[in-house]
Amino acid sequence: MKQSLQLKLGQQLTMTPQLQQAIKLLQLSTLDLQQEIQTALDSNPMLELGEDGDEAGTAEQPAADYETAANGHDTLRETAAAAAAENDGDGEDLSANWQEDIPEDLPVDTRWDDVYQTSTSGTGSGGDDSDFDMDTRNSAAESLQDHLYWQLNLTRMSDTDRMIATAIIDAVDPSGRLTVGAEELLEGLPTEAGIELDEVMAVLHRVQQFDPPGVAARDLRECLLIQLQQMAADTPWLREARFVVDKHIQLLGSRDYAQLMRRARLKENELREVLKLIQTLNPNPGEVIAATTAEYVVPDVFVRKLRGRWTVELNPDIAPRLRINANYAALVRRADSSSDNTYLRDNLQEARWFLKSLQSRNETLLKVATQIVEHQRGFFEYGEEAMKPLVLHDIAEAVSMHESTISRVTTQKYMHTPRGIFELKYFFSSHVATESGGECSSTAIRALIKKMVAAENPRKPLSDSKITELLAEQGIVVARRTIAKYREALAIPPSNERKRLI
Repeated sequence: MKQSLQLKLGQQLTMTPQLQQAIKLLQLSTLDLQQEIQTALDSNPMLELGEDGDEAGTAEQPAADYETAANGHDTLRETAAAAAAENDGDGEDLSANWQEDIPEDLPVDTRWDDVYQTSTSGTGSGGDDSDFDMDTRNSAAESLQDHLYWQLNLTRMSDTDRMIATAIIDAVDPSGRLTVGAEELLEGLPTEAGIELDEVMAVLHRVQQFDPPGVAARDLRECLLIQLQQMAADTPWLREARFVVDKHIQLLGSRDYAQLMRRARLKENELREVLKLIQTLNPNPGEVIAATTAEYVVPDVFVRKLRGRWTVELNPDIAPRLRINANYAALVRRADSSSDNTYLRDNLQEARWFLKSLQSRNETLLKVATQIVEHQRGFFEYGEEAMKPLVLHDIAEAVSMHESTISRVTTQKYMHTPRGIFELKYFFSSHVATESGGECSSTAIRALIKKMVAAENPRKPLSDSKITELLAEQGIVVARRTIAKYREALAIPPSNERKRLI
């Protein structure tokens, strides 16, 4: 094989480290961004947190010159000296006041707070901090099994019964339902213990009396019956409710009220009262004690109406205010190529890139959010029914950016509006053609479906075909299967399950 040298001319896209960092920061959520900023603060000595009253922050000081940093070094030293002198003066006055206010002789049982009231600006426990429980805030949420084990430890049982109860609690799912039968529980217990099925059933009935009511039931019927049995004997319509749940739960599930009234020998008004009592029961009692942790959403932008115009502004609290440390920046020398000076110069350059990437992220986020508000002004004025169709390409053209950039900006970014907090992607939706030649957003169609279902007659709920006809009367042509898809997305059951007497 012959070797040769060739010249080749071509084009390729190369992502610089600065561009990679800007893209990375752009797609981070608020929490991830705060972690990234903290990592940068820990690794780069040139970055520091700005003070609350400091105007030089992320947007104001992304590219400070060496001379500016050097000049600011003297100013910082003067300011620090003045502050130290002021603090020393305050300390002398404070010590004098202490000596004047405190008497020489104090009773033996006197506390310090009885004689001298401490300053509220200290770091000691104040009025608000006394109610703060660090263990409660950082502790893991209690699961259903933990709640049942706690009750089991308070119940007197033999060692054999406790072993059976432990197996029962382990077989309870998060909804509170027992996932295995009594025979399977017996098979999982040690054979040398000589446990019989009657013992398992007896312990199961004891566990079913634990809190929450209805826990460890094997099916829905048993779950509801346990809750009814724990009600007071003088509860109105209790006997009829037990009969309906015990004997005719299938008719109750299919909402065959005519057949149910004949079988239970109840009139319509009587059945209505019975259904009211049954609806107070919980088919999934374990959800009352769910081991879920509340997740808080921090909005990235705020939208409010000022002087008749919708304005958009960034949330100043989503990221700490950063600046370049003037003391370290003043140590950088231009003509010095030593290792220490190179280390400082490289970190200074990285700090500038980081601040510039943060500024670019904020500008892009504000620009995209402003275009979304401008396009969806009808939503902010009138609600979901006025939502317009919007795709990433529309915003990308408006801000002269690529669709991938818009996708990164709108992912895990939230907008605080007078109508609630929404993810930016919420304002993007497909469109459906109308008879007049216009377009209607799928979000608006879902809002119309939700409004129709809320206003329907509960005795005769609207079917998907009927909703299709009602939308056609408004000029919106949607197929029945599309209505069914939107209805399922809204967690609205079909018409036969929405039928009720109440």
